[in-house]
Amino acid sequence: MRDSPTDIASLRGRKVALWGWGREGRAAWHALRARGGTAVGGDAFPPRLTLFCSATEAEEARALGDEALVVETDASAERLSAFDVVIKSPGISPYRPEALAAAERGTRFIGGTTLWFAERADARTLCVTGTKGKSTTSALLAHLLRAGGHRTALTGNIGQPLLDLVDGQADYWVVELSSYQTRDVARSGTRPGLALVTNIFPEHLDWHGGEARYVEDKLSLLTDARPRIAVLNAADPRLASLRLPDSDVRWFGREDGWHLRGDALWRGNEDVFDTRALPLPGRHNRGNLCGVMAAIEAMGLDAAALAPHAAGFRPLPHRLQPLGARDGIDYVNDSISTTPHASLAALEVYRDRRVAILVGGHDRGLDWTPFAEAMRAHAPVAVVTMGQNGPRIHSLLAPVAAEAGFALVAAGDLAGAMEQAREALGGEGVVLLSPGAPSFGAYRDYAERGRNFARLAGFDPEAITAIPGIGIA
Repeated sequence: MRDSPTDIASLRGRKVALWGWGREGRAAWHALRARGGTAVGGDAFPPRLTLFCSATEAEEARALGDEALVVETDASAERLSAFDVVIKSPGISPYRPEALAAAERGTRFIGGTTLWFAERADARTLCVTGTKGKSTTSALLAHLLRAGGHRTALTGNIGQPLLDLVDGQADYWVVELSSYQTRDVARSGTRPGLALVTNIFPEHLDWHGGEARYVEDKLSLLTDARPRIAVLNAADPRLASLRLPDSDVRWFGREDGWHLRGDALWRGNEDVFDTRALPLPGRHNRGNLCGVMAAIEAMGLDAAALAPHAAGFRPLPHRLQPLGARDGIDYVNDSISTTPHASLAALEVYRDRRVAILVGGHDRGLDWTPFAEAMRAHAPVAVVTMGQNGPRIHSLLAPVAAEAGFALVAAGDLAGAMEQAREALGGEGVVLLSPGAPSFGAYRDYAERGRNFARLAGFDPEAITAIPGIGIA
């Protein structure tokens, strides 16, 4: 394999391509432009920088009028292998056949995350990942650090490419990482200051090619990047079994550290405060507060003094987000839910209410059996299936519904599902959008799905979308 570059300067004299023109692709293009000069490709920014993207994206890219940007729509193995380095967007899997073939011929695939970490090796980074809860955990961590008077960046997968802030200055960098990005940290050749992992459940199996590789890729933030401090959820069996000799491991969720007893937040044998009034819906979110406390303490700060500031946290959109009531029915937008486990967590929050839950979407082959088994003991009023995997979920739930006595109905789309849910509730209860599946195909992303849910329920879709706190403050 050709030499493995990390920072932008190391791209000098190499044939470089971009793959993907979403937020991450555009951020990489801007960063290379800003940092390029004589550092990349000779006396000027690469005389020819090739961009591989879709036909729609190609129109947008060509409209920039950048004569040095050559836009192509055929990202074949042959074309990709013509480059030393391909900077790809996170949504493009490196396990695609054309990427694997090009890698075998020597092409190096990296992401913008790799470039940022290599460029900012001096940054005090607190990386957050996990199958669920990573966005809320990241935002809450940044919120409390800012409450303590620290200039803090909140960036990454939460909604802002790292390279947008390549020249930013902050005391702490809270970086949310998806499973698409965790390996890129290790590829940068730098060690994060701290890594916090909330939990590990099967997710994104189509991108990773299977559950084993998903877990391996996710945990690479710990096993390959070797953070100086690792903050881990002791209640997660995969995390609890890890051995990380190169990291100072701090546990949360067990009695000798930050944990919950009932609704109270405890540090060891010290009762810190009651969490019931916090704007953190669900016990799982309050459990992630324990991880935030452990991370703050691990950085040498007074976590107990900062903990009460959690009361001022602004919840993120599309995560168990109450929209309001219409005609006696409350509408809750949990569009970020893309696993059956997340749907079960959402149902637990509304366990004492009459609920009609909407499930289904893009089929990634996840196992819905645990969800079906849970319905035997704690079923809502109705389960409405929809989307590509709706029929598969419906078939699995049919015998359970007959035994447990809850309504099971099928719908063709979100609008139909909401009609079925309202009918099942009879004018009283909660319509809960917690699909347990991605939105691909029907929608661009979970945010678009959530906005459509709000619109169909009679609420302003634009008023629910802002993610507070992104950037440096």
